Amino acid sequence: MRASEADIALSTPTGTIMGTLVIPSKMLPPVVLIVAGSGPTDRNGNNSLGIGANAYGLLAEALAQRGVGSLRYDKRGIGKSAMSGLSESDVRFETLADDAAAWIRWLRADGRMSKIVVAGHSEGSLLGMLALQRAKGDAFVSLEGAGRPAPVVLREQIARNAPQFSAESDAVIAQLAAGHTVSDPPPELDALFRTSVQPYLISWFKYDPAVEFAKLRVPSTIVQGTADVQITMDDARALQRTNISAKLVVVDGMNHVLKYAPDTSTPAAIAKGYEDPALPVDPHAIDAVYEAAA
Repeated sequence: MRASEADIALSTPTGTIMGTLVIPSKMLPPVVLIVAGSGPTDRNGNNSLGIGANAYGLLAEALAQRGVGSLRYDKRGIGKSAMSGLSESDVRFETLADDAAAWIRWLRADGRMSKIVVAGHSEGSLLGMLALQRAKGDAFVSLEGAGRPAPVVLREQIARNAPQFSAESDAVIAQLAAGHTVSDPPPELDALFRTSVQPYLISWFKYDPAVEFAKLRVPSTIVQGTADVQITMDDARALQRTNISAKLVVVDGMNHVLKYAPDTSTPAAIAKGYEDPALPVDPHAIDAVYEAAA
């Protein structure tokens, strides 16, 4: 199906956030707001930390072919939203939740869409849950979203992928979870725990995704891949336990960035699934988002 694509701007009190709106040619299509995951991730799902899978761009394209619109955006401080105001030390988790809620209200006011679905990927899953408590949407999809508090998930990820840093990171995480900044984080952990990002981490750590998921009053879907080395089935089950009406879609062999990449035997094999933009988004994930919008 033919669709139009246009850059759009969202004005906020501190600056402008830029996004891409895709609208199929049919009357009043449903639209999916794609909320990005953690780190310097842009509207297409890529970042400077080695992720070049283009997952959000590919998802938007696949949805458009089925008559579903989408809105994806550069988070504040990233890509074309780099001048959206606020230094890193001033951004809080609630700031990004407010941004996602503002996009929901923008879509609602636009009037060209019949239904607004929020699809939050990874960290964006929790942001989407909070956004839907601030603005009226019609459905929610958690794409590889955590079901346990961030301190728990981070400790697990580091123990699994970089066990040599577990003791040092556990000490920092404990301080942040208690609401205290750490003036001298270990240099080897600076990318994760630099002083300028610690206020954001403290604001994020206080949320339990399962608790927030239970608050949603819209039809919800949990999508979890079995080859995800960052978020596991434990997270998907934790979410479903608090919202038993939610649909759970388990995608065999899908990795964290929504690609079929079942080989997790080596770091090189895992990285390949994060770096290849030619690898399509797993069709089961596309199906789940499409069905939420239908």
